[in-house]
Amino acid sequence: MPVTIDRDLCVGCGACVATCPAGALELDDEGKSTCNEDVCISCLACTGACPTEAISEKE
Repeated sequence: MPVTIDRDLCVGCGACVATCPAGALELDDEGKSTCNEDVCISCLACTGACPTEAISEKE
């Protein structure tokens, strides 16, 4: 199951992008993290990497 990104909490640090083994995350034009759900393998590595806890498992 892909992740949910709270754009209000995301500071655009890129920690999640660097951590994602599938390359599913990137920073958009606003400098916020986005997830390509077609590529996401639901490993949740990004949730632990995010310093602001902006990423969570999608319910």
